[in-house]
Amino acid sequence: MRAVLAAVAAMFGVVLGATPAAADGAAAGADLQVAQTLGDRELTVIIRRVDTPPAPLRVDVVTHAGTPAGRLELRVGTAGEIVGTTAVELGATPGFHTAALRVDRAGPWQLAVDDGAQVATIPFVVPAGVASPWENATYGGFVVAGALLLAALGLAVSGRVGLAVVSAGGMVAALAVAVTAAVLAPVIPAPPAPGAQLDPTFDNVNDPYQRPSTTDQAAGFTRPPVSVVTSMVGEDLRLQVTDGATGRPVDDLVVHHNAFVHLVVVAPSGAMAHLHPVRVAPGDYRARLNPAETGVHAVAAELARRGGGSQLVRSTVHVTAETAAPQRKTAPGPGTVRAPVQPAGTPTTVTASFGAADLQPWLGMLGHLIVVGPVDHPSAAAGAPIWAHVHAMLPRTPGFSEQPDESVATFGPDVRFTYTFPLPGRYFAWVQAQRDYTVLTVPTVIDVPAPKGTPG
Repeated sequence: MRAVLAAVAAMFGVVLGATPAAADGAAAGADLQVAQTLGDRELTVIIRRVDTPPAPLRVDVVTHAGTPAGRLELRVGTAGEIVGTTAVELGATPGFHTAALRVDRAGPWQLAVDDGAQVATIPFVVPAGVASPWENATYGGFVVAGALLLAALGLAVSGRVGLAVVSAGGMVAALAVAVTAAVLAPVIPAPPAPGAQLDPTFDNVNDPYQRPSTTDQAAGFTRPPVSVVTSMVGEDLRLQVTDGATGRPVDDLVVHHNAFVHLVVVAPSGAMAHLHPVRVAPGDYRARLNPAETGVHAVAAELARRGGGSQLVRSTVHVTAETAAPQRKTAPGPGTVRAPVQPAGTPTTVTASFGAADLQPWLGMLGHLIVVGPVDHPSAAAGAPIWAHVHAMLPRTPGFSEQPDESVATFGPDVRFTYTFPLPGRYFAWVQAQRDYTVLTVPTVIDVPAPKGTPG
């Protein structure tokens, strides 16, 4: 009996001394920031994270300089069902405008932003707090081991040594399961993420560890590139996004770099517009271009499809006198750009200086560099062999566990980009950064020489 008690006491010490490793549970999600060119407004819609539904849903609408005042109606719901509605009054001063809604369960949701003329819809996922099987095995094993420990002690004290030994053996087995699960949990691959790799449904969001069907796996990981057809609808540039294999409308674009689509339009004169089309229907995205120039405008759309990776699709749109409209004049942003002359094929550091360390993040980055070339004139941009969208990453910000939003104005004054110009020739470039909720655009021209020894 003493031997049994000693063994049980030793095991008790193992239990007390054991430190379970952090198990691999379901992600709680994060804030979703989505840039939206809604009519004449350039907005950032921030859908704040929801930990455990039912819960409040906070939505921040960030306006930028030049955004007209007015009223937006926000509606949240699921497919075919509106769960909540509220309104946001936008003032003349740019900045944050907060609204409160509510979600009652985990799964796929949709936020509608209605300006009275157009409705932008933003799909998002409310994650479920689901424990992984190995997390359940870890904590379950320790719970069972604790219960068997108490049973073994009670049986040993009452003199039923044989049953005490059996209980002690069961406790060892439970501990082995718990420790094994805890040790292996960090290296076990996570399941396909609904909303990132798989189309989200209420079933797979609430049970992400269920085995996805063959259809889900095929749809999630082998989606083909998209085709994009551009056209003018009034003052709006319309993108019809279809599946390259089936020709059906694509409704699985994911937010990358804080937008569903990064749209760059270069006018014949060299004026550049960086827009973020809103989703008005499956496969139908629109952005207010409001072009002031007639002629052929070069278009490049950068997007990412769920499970299919990102791609850059290029096109053109022809603006006629009937579709051209007066455009608000935007003066070049205050700033200078330096690009040391480096031969083609050599990494080049492009530095933009904006004078003060009060820049804000825009689209999740400190700065953006749009590059088109080599061409002799921007009117030839549609045929340029190179289009590039280069980012200056945000430095680590003390006190922020996640990506800081546009309320943080502590960056700069220098914004640096590294890019390798693959061909010699003249490139037209535009550097963009944000200050006081105003997107500053600084155009520049970069002449890239050929590598030494290249035949002329």
